[in-house]
Amino acid sequence: MRRAFPLIAVLVLLAGCAVPEARLRAGLVNAGLSRTLAACMAERMVDRLSLMQLRRIGDLPRARAALSMAEFLRRLRSLRDPEILAIGASSAAACEARRLAG
Repeated sequence: MRRAFPLIAVLVLLAGCAVPEARLRAGLVNAGLSRTLAACMAERMVDRLSLMQLRRIGDLPRARAALSMAEFLRRLRSLRDPEILAIGASSAAACEARRLAG
């Protein structure tokens, strides 16, 4: 039983990381990004922003249609958090470059 404890602790920690990423990914899709782009961006952003910042992005209003990247960045800018905007923009650029390269 003693050997199982560290394994259980690691699994609990990993599960705790997955919840914010999943919520952010769903929020990005609801905000108008493609599932692929949202997944890539969420993976990058979850380790760089606080939980409060991730929640703010995840709570962006639902888009009626797919958004252009410029419109999405306007939405991020409306949150009035320079760190969210910088990390969101760099994540979008890196993920879009990855998509185009491969």
